[in-house]
Amino acid sequence: MFTGIIETLARVEAIEKENTNVHFTFSCAFTHELKIDQSVAHNGVCLTVVKINADQYTVTAIDETLQKTNLGNLKIGNYVNIERCMPANGRFDGHIVQGHVDQTGKVISIIDNKGSWTYAIAYDQTAGNITVEKGSITINGTSLTVVNSKNNEFSVCIIPYTFEHTVFNYLKVNDIVNLEFDIVGKYVARLLGKIN
Repeated sequence: MFTGIIETLARVEAIEKENTNVHFTFSCAFTHELKIDQSVAHNGVCLTVVKINADQYTVTAIDETLQKTNLGNLKIGNYVNIERCMPANGRFDGHIVQGHVDQTGKVISIIDNKGSWTYAIAYDQTAGNITVEKGSITINGTSLTVVNSKNNEFSVCIIPYTFEHTVFNYLKVNDIVNLEFDIVGKYVARLLGKIN
């Protein structure tokens, strides 16, 4: 389980395709603290560390992951948000994040508010996912609060610290982002669908 509080950025150092799988090699500030078989969220996608070599580590994404997330768009030199799983004795600063991306969305606008940034994200609502104002959403693994919710679209505001320490400062209009919708909202939506 994760909280959506990004620890650092990781840089893509190598990409190796093997059949339908892709092995991504990353470098990050805490590679020396990782261990084989550890779960790490990359742009919100939970992947297992399979190899460590000096200051670099490797994870493997299967075809299912590549089809449903933005990881298949990564290139060498790109950065991703990184979070290790939450320690049992840690503070719960974000919200419940499983590291299971529900679908992708597209950045449709970025507004510089001279102190914060508003990102509007469009997504396919026919997949059954919803947002609510002041509800939680995870974008590329970052726990955020929805400030404006519409059909097929929502907005979030980014404070300077988050902008500077996550991939938000690299995002551009039309970029594809990973979305994990609030787990409680997903269960409520599913239950209401069964009742109606």
